[in-house]
Amino acid sequence: MPVAVITGAGSGIGRVVALALLDAGYAVVLAGRRAERLRETVAAAPAGAPATAVPTDVTSAESVAALFDAVRAEHGRLDLLFNNAGLSLPGTAADLSVEDWRRVVDTNLTGSFLCAREAFRLMRDQRPQGGRIINNGSISATSPRPASVAYTASKHAITGLTKSLSLDGRPYRIACGQIDIGNAATDLTARFAEGVPQANGTVLAEPVFDPVHVAHAVRYMAGLPLDANVQYLTITATTMPFIGRG
Repeated sequence: MPVAVITGAGSGIGRVVALALLDAGYAVVLAGRRAERLRETVAAAPAGAPATAVPTDVTSAESVAALFDAVRAEHGRLDLLFNNAGLSLPGTAADLSVEDWRRVVDTNLTGSFLCAREAFRLMRDQRPQGGRIINNGSISATSPRPASVAYTASKHAITGLTKSLSLDGRPYRIACGQIDIGNAATDLTARFAEGVPQANGTVLAEPVFDPVHVAHAVRYMAGLPLDANVQYLTITATTMPFIGRG
């Protein structure tokens, strides 16, 4: 049975992907800050599904190390890490506080690095060797929204992290890819129907799509043999303002 770790698994995309992987026959270790939300994800899984909740602060090296120690102790190996935990706080370079900048970068970038570091070590040292890391880049890894300087910078940096992990993982059969998601319907995008600031100064409602399609995409990426890799995959609501966003 393949083993997966999902960060940000207590809600939204993380929860939907976790349930899809459990349905596909994975043992899934759910990581997130809020233990009660992780328990809700476990409760939504089929009875007896091999889901384990490990409350984790991805900004803490010690907390992340404890997460992967638990994976090693319970399963002895790791086949997939979905680096999904993320935080977005609005603000331009002129008005965002240094504290908020650090909160976003620590969660989105440093948290992804810390989890990738521990996963890489486990995948490198286990037998049979290898595994796969999938980073949630967001379409903000390519195109920013207005007043999103910290989130956009952190997500652009995720692309660099993905590339470096892909290159450094080659000798150890560790593949790394990135999924860039735009407007999946979660609690975080509920406000999009009311209107979202656009690059031209207007406020427009934006379409969303069912996050189950994100889960299908992650399952596809995860299910490839380790000699094949989806380096980048972008999935969005078809008519969202992304291509030619302006």
